[in-house]
Amino acid sequence: MIVSPTGSAPGTKGDPMKWNLRMVAAEQGIWKSTELRRRFADAGLEISAGKMSALWTGTPTTIRLDDLDVMCAVLDCSPSQLLICQPEQVAARRPTVAAAATAVETVTAIKPRLGRNRSSPPV
Repeated sequence: MIVSPTGSAPGTKGDPMKWNLRMVAAEQGIWKSTELRRRFADAGLEISAGKMSALWTGTPTTIRLDDLDVMCAVLDCSPSQLLICQPEQVAARRPTVAAAATAVETVTAIKPRLGRNRSSPPV
């Protein structure tokens, strides 16, 4: 199963979750992504250098739960320490009542389009 910590592209304003891998690693005395990558490999999680760089420097769009479990075991933390919920960001993304009402009003009736040269139905 894959967890999507963000509802949007990484790094965009209003991410509902904050990725905190670098801070949690620093609390464990790990200051380089290569050291963390080695520890993940020792625990059975092989991560490419490119993916490790993306995890270290930005917010991932998806994380496998199996991988998250290994990360938490290596860093001796819980998933809630790596993925910090930001309810104020989620609330800011919700449409206002006025915007929702406007969206409903703009919907027009759907008219079926008949093809050309159709024959009349049988009598």
